[in-house]
Amino acid sequence: MNSSQTPGIRPMTAADLDAVLLIEQSSFPLPWKREHFLHEITAPHSFPFVAEIDGKVAGYVCLMSLFEEAQILDIAVAAEQRGRGGGRLLMDKALAVAREKGAEVMALEVRESGAAAIGLYRALGFRQTGIRANYYESRENAVLMEKNIKEKP
Repeated sequence: MNSSQTPGIRPMTAADLDAVLLIEQSSFPLPWKREHFLHEITAPHSFPFVAEIDGKVAGYVCLMSLFEEAQILDIAVAAEQRGRGGGRLLMDKALAVAREKGAEVMALEVRESGAAAIGLYRALGFRQTGIRANYYESRENAVLMEKNIKEKP
């Protein structure tokens, strides 16, 4: 995410939703609706963040963390910002917050065709734990991945 400034990661607000929805709609065949993101902003165990560059939302992540388990519910980076490290920054933030909230394991699911995302998750130490057959609306499989994030003493 090289730009004239380093991207900032901050909590998502309702004011971000128009920009978030544009990224969501261009990233997924069956995108989340505004109500999904509004729920994430207000839910007690949800921690949505945006990456911002030059005052513009460049990506987002929705994290749920409850007790020892955390899960990435949704993550996307604007098409023009992909491949520049924004996804890694968002995942680093999600991992840090999940640890701070006491999570020991982080889980996620990703489309089998999402080679770039799978590569990022592997580079971050996630391992494949299974396949959810025909999970997505296109009948594409979901790759289940997780990472032990418990802080070592």
